[in-house]
Amino acid sequence: MIDLLVGGGGPAGLATALYGAQAGLDVIVVERRRGNLDKACGEGLMPHTLAHLADLGVDPKGRELRGISYLGGGRRVDATFRAGHGRGVRRTVLHAALRDAATDAGVRFVHEDVGPVTQDASSVRVGQLEARYLAAADGLHSPIRRSIGLDRASPGPRRWGIRRHVEVAPWTDSVEVHWAPGAEAYVTPVADDCVGIAVLSSTRGGFDGHLDEFPTLRERLHGHAHGSDRAAGPLRQTAHSRTAGRVMLVGDAAGYVDALTGEGLGLAFGAARQLVSCVVADRPADYDRRWRRVTWRYRMLTAGLVRASGLPPVRARIVPAATALPRVFAMAVNQLAY
Repeated sequence: MIDLLVGGGGPAGLATALYGAQAGLDVIVVERRRGNLDKACGEGLMPHTLAHLADLGVDPKGRELRGISYLGGGRRVDATFRAGHGRGVRRTVLHAALRDAATDAGVRFVHEDVGPVTQDASSVRVGQLEARYLAAADGLHSPIRRSIGLDRASPGPRRWGIRRHVEVAPWTDSVEVHWAPGAEAYVTPVADDCVGIAVLSSTRGGFDGHLDEFPTLRERLHGHAHGSDRAAGPLRQTAHSRTAGRVMLVGDAAGYVDALTGEGLGLAFGAARQLVSCVVADRPADYDRRWRRVTWRYRMLTAGLVRASGLPPVRARIVPAATALPRVFAMAVNQLAY
Protein backbone atom coordinates (compact mmCIF):
# COMPACT_ATOMS: atom_id res chain seq x y z
CA MET A 1 0.00 0.00 0.00
CA ILE A 2 1.14 3.56 -0.71
CA ASP A 3 2.30 5.36 2.42
CA LEU A 4 1.22 8.88 1.49
CA LEU A 5 -0.99 10.39 -1.18
CA VAL A 6 -0.64 14.13 -1.72
CA GLY A 7 -3.67 15.78 -3.26
CA GLY A 8 -2.32 18.86 -5.05
CA GLY A 9 0.98 19.51 -6.78
CA GLY A 10 1.72 23.12 -5.81
CA PRO A 11 4.67 24.08 -3.56
CA ALA A 12 2.96 22.88 -0.36
CA GLY A 13 2.16 19.50 -1.88
CA LEU A 14 5.61 19.10 -3.42
CA ALA A 15 7.34 20.02 -0.15
CA THR A 16 5.18 17.45 1.66
CA ALA A 17 6.11 14.84 -0.95
CA LEU A 18 9.80 15.68 -0.64
CA TYR A 19 9.80 15.48 3.15
CA GLY A 20 7.96 12.17 2.80
CA ALA A 21 10.53 10.80 0.35
CA GLN A 22 13.34 11.90 2.66
CA ALA A 23 11.66 9.93 5.46
CA GLY A 24 11.58 6.79 3.30
CA LEU A 25 7.86 6.90 2.49
CA ASP A 26 6.33 5.79 -0.80
CA VAL A 27 4.66 8.98 -2.06
CA ILE A 28 2.34 9.77 -4.96
CA VAL A 29 1.25 13.30 -5.88
CA VAL A 30 -2.15 13.62 -7.57
CA GLU A 31 -2.36 16.81 -9.67
CA ARG A 32 -4.53 17.36 -12.71
CA ARG A 33 -2.41 20.14 -14.21
CA ARG A 34 0.89 19.54 -15.98
CA GLY A 35 3.90 21.77 -16.36
CA ASN A 36 5.08 24.53 -14.04
CA LEU A 37 2.16 25.90 -12.05
CA ASP A 38 1.61 29.59 -11.44
CA LYS A 39 -0.69 31.55 -9.13
CA ALA A 40 -1.17 35.02 -7.70
CA CYS A 41 1.63 35.22 -5.14
CA GLY A 42 3.90 37.89 -3.69
CA GLU A 43 6.91 35.65 -4.54
CA GLY A 44 9.11 36.88 -1.69
CA LEU A 45 10.70 33.97 0.17
CA MET A 46 11.61 34.83 3.77
CA PRO A 47 14.83 33.50 5.37
CA HIS A 48 13.11 30.62 7.16
CA THR A 49 11.47 29.60 3.87
CA LEU A 50 14.91 29.37 2.25
CA ALA A 51 16.07 27.27 5.21
CA HIS A 52 13.28 24.76 4.51
CA LEU A 53 14.20 24.68 0.82
CA ALA A 54 17.83 24.04 1.73
CA ASP A 55 16.72 21.09 3.88
CA LEU A 56 14.87 19.77 0.84
CA GLY A 57 17.90 20.24 -1.44
CA VAL A 58 16.16 22.96 -3.46
CA ASP A 59 17.89 26.21 -4.46
CA PRO A 60 15.74 28.20 -6.92
CA LYS A 61 17.20 31.14 -8.81
CA GLY A 62 16.02 34.63 -7.96
CA ARG A 63 17.03 37.98 -6.48
CA GLU A 64 18.43 38.33 -2.98
CA LEU A 65 16.25 40.30 -0.55
CA ARG A 66 17.77 42.09 2.42
CA GLY A 67 14.57 42.99 4.25
CA ILE A 68 11.12 44.59 4.22
CA SER A 69 10.27 48.26 3.62
CA TYR A 70 7.00 50.11 4.34
CA LEU A 71 6.16 53.19 2.27
CA GLY A 72 3.23 55.57 2.50
CA GLY A 73 2.41 59.25 2.79
CA GLY A 74 5.92 60.30 1.81
CA ARG A 75 7.47 58.17 4.58
CA ARG A 76 9.66 55.08 4.36
CA VAL A 77 10.97 52.68 6.99
CA ASP A 78 13.31 49.75 6.36
CA ALA A 79 13.81 46.56 8.37
CA THR A 80 16.80 44.37 7.53
CA PHE A 81 16.74 40.62 8.07
CA ARG A 82 19.09 40.03 10.99
CA ALA A 83 20.36 36.60 10.00
CA GLY A 84 20.56 35.41 6.43
CA HIS A 85 18.56 36.85 3.58
CA GLY A 86 15.39 36.30 1.65
CA ARG A 87 14.94 35.78 -2.08
CA GLY A 88 12.47 36.91 -4.70
CA VAL A 89 11.61 33.89 -6.86
CA ARG A 90 9.04 33.61 -9.61
CA ARG A 91 6.39 31.09 -8.69
CA THR A 92 6.99 29.04 -11.85
CA VAL A 93 10.72 28.88 -11.10
CA LEU A 94 10.04 27.69 -7.56
CA HIS A 95 7.57 25.08 -8.77
CA ALA A 96 10.01 23.73 -11.37
CA ALA A 97 12.78 23.40 -8.78
CA LEU A 98 10.52 21.59 -6.30
CA ARG A 99 9.08 19.29 -8.94
CA ASP A 100 12.51 18.34 -10.27
CA ALA A 101 13.71 17.58 -6.74
CA ALA A 102 10.60 15.47 -6.03
CA THR A 103 11.06 13.51 -9.24
CA ASP A 104 14.72 12.90 -8.43
CA ALA A 105 13.69 11.70 -4.96
CA GLY A 106 11.41 9.03 -6.44
CA VAL A 107 8.06 10.73 -5.92
CA ARG A 108 5.50 9.54 -8.48
CA PHE A 109 2.91 11.78 -10.17
CA VAL A 110 -0.62 10.95 -11.30
CA HIS A 111 -2.20 13.59 -13.54
CA GLU A 112 -5.90 13.42 -12.83
CA ASP A 113 -8.52 15.09 -10.66
CA VAL A 114 -8.56 14.17 -7.00
CA GLY A 115 -11.63 11.95 -6.92
CA PRO A 116 -14.00 11.30 -4.02
CA VAL A 117 -12.21 10.74 -0.72
CA THR A 118 -13.23 7.76 1.43
CA GLN A 119 -11.45 6.32 4.43
CA ASP A 120 -11.65 3.64 7.09
CA ALA A 121 -9.59 2.77 10.14
CA SER A 122 -6.56 1.70 8.12
CA SER A 123 -6.50 3.54 4.79
CA VAL A 124 -7.72 6.38 2.56
CA ARG A 125 -8.99 5.96 -0.99
CA VAL A 126 -8.84 8.67 -3.64
CA GLY A 127 -10.35 7.40 -6.87
CA GLN A 128 -8.49 4.19 -7.66
CA LEU A 129 -5.56 4.97 -5.36
CA GLU A 130 -5.28 3.72 -1.78
CA ALA A 131 -2.82 4.88 0.86
CA ARG A 132 -2.28 4.90 4.58
CA TYR A 133 -2.63 8.70 4.67
CA LEU A 134 -3.72 11.62 2.51
CA ALA A 135 -2.22 15.12 2.63
CA ALA A 136 -4.72 17.61 1.21
CA ALA A 137 -2.67 20.34 -0.46
CA ASP A 138 -5.29 21.48 -2.95
CA GLY A 139 -5.23 25.18 -2.26
CA LEU A 140 -7.15 28.10 -0.83
CA HIS A 141 -10.61 26.81 -1.77
CA SER A 142 -9.75 23.16 -1.10
CA PRO A 143 -12.38 20.73 -2.44
CA ILE A 144 -10.96 18.04 -0.15
CA ARG A 145 -11.41 20.25 2.92
CA ARG A 146 -15.00 20.85 1.93
CA SER A 147 -15.76 17.22 1.05
CA ILE A 148 -14.61 15.86 4.42
CA GLY A 149 -16.54 18.44 6.42
CA LEU A 150 -13.65 20.60 7.64
CA ASP A 151 -14.65 23.79 5.78
CA ARG A 152 -15.66 26.61 8.10
CA ALA A 153 -17.21 30.03 7.46
CA SER A 154 -14.51 32.71 7.48
CA PRO A 155 -15.26 35.75 9.66
CA GLY A 156 -13.66 39.15 9.23
CA PRO A 157 -12.95 41.31 6.19
CA ARG A 158 -12.77 39.74 2.74
CA ARG A 159 -9.63 40.53 0.76
CA TRP A 160 -8.42 39.71 -2.73
CA GLY A 161 -5.02 39.68 -4.42
CA ILE A 162 -3.88 40.35 -7.99
CA ARG A 163 -0.32 40.07 -9.35
CA ARG A 164 1.54 41.31 -12.42
CA HIS A 165 5.14 40.89 -13.58
CA VAL A 166 6.69 44.04 -15.04
CA GLU A 167 9.80 44.02 -17.23
CA VAL A 168 11.92 46.58 -15.43
CA ALA A 169 15.23 46.40 -13.58
CA PRO A 170 14.62 46.21 -9.81
CA TRP A 171 15.21 49.47 -7.96
CA THR A 172 15.23 47.89 -4.51
CA ASP A 173 16.76 44.89 -2.75
CA SER A 174 13.88 44.61 -0.29
CA VAL A 175 10.22 43.74 -0.52
CA GLU A 176 8.56 47.15 -0.69
CA VAL A 177 5.07 47.40 0.79
CA HIS A 178 3.31 50.52 -0.48
CA TRP A 179 0.33 51.52 1.66
CA ALA A 180 -2.76 53.33 0.34
CA PRO A 181 -6.13 53.93 2.05
CA GLY A 182 -7.74 50.84 0.52
CA ALA A 183 -4.91 48.56 -0.57
CA GLU A 184 -1.26 47.54 -0.29
CA ALA A 185 1.10 46.95 -3.21
CA TYR A 186 3.99 44.52 -2.73
CA VAL A 187 7.02 45.06 -4.94
CA THR A 188 9.31 42.01 -5.13
CA PRO A 189 12.42 41.80 -7.32
CA VAL A 190 12.40 38.34 -8.92
CA ALA A 191 15.03 38.65 -11.68
CA ASP A 192 17.56 41.15 -13.00
CA ASP A 193 14.97 42.47 -15.44
CA CYS A 194 11.68 41.80 -13.65
CA VAL A 195 9.70 42.80 -10.58
CA GLY A 196 6.48 41.29 -9.33
CA ILE A 197 3.75 43.65 -8.18
CA ALA A 198 1.05 42.08 -5.99
CA VAL A 199 -1.87 44.22 -4.83
CA LEU A 200 -4.02 43.21 -1.86
CA SER A 201 -7.33 44.99 -1.46
CA SER A 202 -10.69 44.73 0.25
CA THR A 203 -12.33 45.45 -3.12
CA ARG A 204 -12.20 43.42 -6.31
CA GLY A 205 -11.06 44.96 -9.57
CA GLY A 206 -8.45 45.02 -12.31
CA PHE A 207 -4.77 45.61 -11.73
CA ASP A 208 -4.64 49.02 -13.43
CA GLY A 209 -7.54 50.32 -11.38
CA HIS A 210 -5.81 49.28 -8.17
CA LEU A 211 -2.49 50.71 -9.33
CA ASP A 212 -4.11 54.15 -9.56
CA GLU A 213 -4.11 54.13 -5.75
CA PHE A 214 -0.28 54.24 -5.87
CA PRO A 215 0.63 57.20 -8.13
CA THR A 216 4.38 57.07 -7.41
CA LEU A 217 4.53 53.38 -8.21
CA ARG A 218 2.32 53.80 -11.27
CA GLU A 219 4.66 56.47 -12.64
CA ARG A 220 7.71 54.27 -12.10
CA LEU A 221 6.10 51.39 -14.01
CA HIS A 222 4.61 53.48 -16.81
CA GLY A 223 5.64 52.35 -20.30
CA HIS A 224 7.24 49.07 -19.25
CA ALA A 225 6.00 45.82 -20.76
CA HIS A 226 4.27 43.36 -18.48
CA GLY A 227 2.83 39.87 -18.40
CA SER A 228 -0.73 38.76 -17.80
CA ASP A 229 -2.41 39.32 -14.46
CA ARG A 230 -3.34 36.60 -11.98
CA ALA A 231 -5.88 37.02 -9.20
CA ALA A 232 -6.87 35.07 -6.08
CA GLY A 233 -9.38 35.35 -3.26
CA PRO A 234 -11.13 35.80 -1.04
CA LEU A 235 -7.97 35.16 0.91
CA ARG A 236 -9.19 34.39 4.42
CA GLN A 237 -10.08 30.71 4.80
CA THR A 238 -10.64 28.69 7.96
CA ALA A 239 -11.05 25.05 8.90
CA HIS A 240 -12.60 23.32 11.90
CA SER A 241 -9.44 21.24 12.23
CA ARG A 242 -6.42 20.28 10.16
CA THR A 243 -7.11 16.56 10.65
CA ALA A 244 -10.04 14.25 9.89
CA GLY A 245 -9.10 10.63 10.46
CA ARG A 246 -6.30 9.82 8.04
CA VAL A 247 -6.62 13.05 6.06
CA MET A 248 -4.47 16.07 6.99
CA LEU A 249 -4.62 19.57 5.50
CA VAL A 250 -1.45 21.42 4.52
CA GLY A 251 -0.63 24.74 2.85
CA ASP A 252 -3.47 27.10 2.02
CA ALA A 253 -5.94 24.21 2.37
CA ALA A 254 -5.23 24.18 6.12
CA GLY A 255 -6.47 27.74 6.53
CA TYR A 256 -5.24 31.16 5.54
CA VAL A 257 -5.35 34.44 7.43
CA ASP A 258 -4.01 36.88 4.83
CA ALA A 259 -1.05 37.46 2.55
CA LEU A 260 -0.23 40.68 4.41
CA THR A 261 3.03 39.44 5.95
CA GLY A 262 4.14 37.11 3.14
CA GLU A 263 4.60 34.03 5.30
CA GLY A 264 2.43 31.54 3.40
CA LEU A 265 5.13 29.35 1.85
CA GLY A 266 7.34 29.22 4.92
CA LEU A 267 4.41 28.12 7.05
CA ALA A 268 3.35 25.57 4.44
CA PHE A 269 6.82 24.03 4.38
CA GLY A 270 7.02 23.92 8.19
CA ALA A 271 3.60 22.27 8.38
CA ALA A 272 4.61 19.79 5.67
CA ARG A 273 7.51 18.61 7.82
CA GLN A 274 5.20 18.20 10.82
CA LEU A 275 2.65 16.29 8.72
CA VAL A 276 5.26 13.81 7.54
CA SER A 277 6.52 13.36 11.09
CA CYS A 278 2.97 12.43 12.14
CA VAL A 279 2.69 9.94 9.26
CA VAL A 280 5.99 8.29 10.19
CA ALA A 281 4.83 7.99 13.81
CA ASP A 282 1.32 6.84 12.79
CA ARG A 283 -0.11 9.65 14.92
CA PRO A 284 -2.30 11.79 12.63
CA ALA A 285 -4.29 13.09 15.60
CA ASP A 286 -1.16 15.01 16.71
CA TYR A 287 -1.01 17.04 13.52
CA ASP A 288 -3.62 19.72 14.32
CA ARG A 289 -1.84 20.60 17.57
CA ARG A 290 1.52 20.71 15.82
CA TRP A 291 0.10 22.89 13.02
CA ARG A 292 -1.24 25.34 15.59
CA ARG A 293 2.12 25.48 17.32
CA VAL A 294 4.14 26.24 14.18
CA THR A 295 1.66 28.85 12.90
CA TRP A 296 0.47 30.62 16.06
CA ARG A 297 2.83 33.60 15.85
CA TYR A 298 1.93 34.28 12.23
CA ARG A 299 -1.79 33.89 12.89
CA MET A 300 -1.77 36.24 15.88
CA LEU A 301 0.39 38.97 14.34
CA THR A 302 -1.24 38.83 10.92
CA ALA A 303 -4.80 38.72 12.22
CA GLY A 304 -4.08 41.71 14.44
CA LEU A 305 -2.55 43.71 11.61
CA VAL A 306 -5.43 42.85 9.27
CA ARG A 307 -7.96 43.99 11.87
CA ALA A 308 -6.04 47.19 12.49
CA SER A 309 -5.59 47.95 8.80
CA GLY A 310 -9.34 47.58 8.28
CA LEU A 311 -9.96 50.68 10.43
CA PRO A 312 -9.19 53.82 8.36
CA PRO A 313 -7.89 55.97 11.26
CA VAL A 314 -5.60 53.14 12.41
CA ARG A 315 -4.55 52.20 8.88
CA ALA A 316 -3.45 55.78 8.23
CA ARG A 317 -1.09 55.53 11.20
CA ILE A 318 0.61 52.22 10.35
CA VAL A 319 3.50 53.62 8.28
CA PRO A 320 3.97 56.72 10.52
CA ALA A 321 4.05 54.44 13.58
CA ALA A 322 6.58 52.10 11.94
CA THR A 323 8.69 55.13 10.98
CA ALA A 324 8.55 56.51 14.52
CA LEU A 325 9.38 53.13 16.06
CA PRO A 326 11.83 51.50 13.62
CA ARG A 327 13.18 49.04 16.20
CA VAL A 328 9.69 47.76 16.94
CA PHE A 329 9.02 47.45 13.21
CA ALA A 330 12.29 45.57 12.68
CA MET A 331 11.50 43.25 15.59
CA ALA A 332 8.07 42.41 14.14
CA VAL A 333 9.58 41.73 10.69
CA ASN A 334 12.21 39.45 12.12
CA GLN A 335 9.72 37.62 14.35
CA LEU A 336 7.91 36.60 11.16
CA ALA A 337 11.02 36.05 9.04
CA TYR A 338 12.54 33.26 11.20
